[in-house]
Amino acid sequence: MSKDKKHKNSTYCLLLCLFVFNLSDAEIYELPHNDNNIIGNISEVIASHEDTLLDIAQRHGLGFEEIKRANPNIDLWIPGEGTKVILPKKFILPDAPRSGLVLNIAEYRMYYYPETVRGQPEIVITYPMSIGRVDWETPLGKTKVISKKENPSWYPPASIRAERAMEGEFLPNIIPPGPDNPLGDFAIRLDIPGYLIHGTNKPNGIGMRVTHGCIRMLPQNIEELYSMMSLNDDVYIVNQPIKLGWNSDELFIEAHEFLLDNSIDYELHDRSMSQKKAKSLSYIFSELTERYIKITDKKKAKLDWRVAELASIRADGIPIFVGAKN
Repeated sequence: MSKDKKHKNSTYCLLLCLFVFNLSDAEIYELPHNDNNIIGNISEVIASHEDTLLDIAQRHGLGFEEIKRANPNIDLWIPGEGTKVILPKKFILPDAPRSGLVLNIAEYRMYYYPETVRGQPEIVITYPMSIGRVDWETPLGKTKVISKKENPSWYPPASIRAERAMEGEFLPNIIPPGPDNPLGDFAIRLDIPGYLIHGTNKPNGIGMRVTHGCIRMLPQNIEELYSMMSLNDDVYIVNQPIKLGWNSDELFIEAHEFLLDNSIDYELHDRSMSQKKAKSLSYIFSELTERYIKITDKKKAKLDWRVAELASIRADGIPIFVGAKN
């Protein structure tokens, strides 16, 4: 048996275990067919008296921003016993190849497409993730996996050591594996110098814009992804705050907040609040129009622009119906 075939079979054995024994909080879905690109469902859970929203998010494969925006009127730290918490687990697949790993930084979420074994359904697995801060942005574009390391050591670059020194913290040149290592137990190196997909020793930060550009995952999630990905697997990093998707002949929108980069921050810096709001809305409506043109290139639809625009501004990450096939 070839090495590639062995890897495919071992990947599907792992996925079978995840399905049957519920060993993971990963979301695993069969890929929709034809033009359809919506997976999952919105559901609810009832908070117990000791729960925080972050506890609930981690139990159900969600990140910080996802759970917060879906439940804007619930206290993050004390939701309260008996409170209904929305689980935003319905997703429109990003506009990207359905192969390898797709990271949509705007929604703090990744989508992994394992190679299909003959006779098995095509599936997609999705995980929450953290991304780079405004001053340490995660780069966009196509890349690939060039190495994998279990129990990695961390070699903080000079820029990070200097930043920590300004805060009064000394960082050594190397941090060995262990509980103080921010890379966690697994690291996947990308063909972009200095950038990794890795675990963390601070899981409460998953689903936030907090890293120095790397992609950070929950410990149990990176362990699974690490076991499934191979060297040279493709990785697509996209920024799609607005996604449109088909469910049969119904059109849905899923909107997330725009990630302002340094250039936009600089452009907006000296503007009044009304000017900033108008400029921000122009970014939103421009993105919405571009997505609409693309999704209706082969399948025409009548869009309720008012509903779509309001959803884009609200940006709660929950797909809603906005139109139908003409």
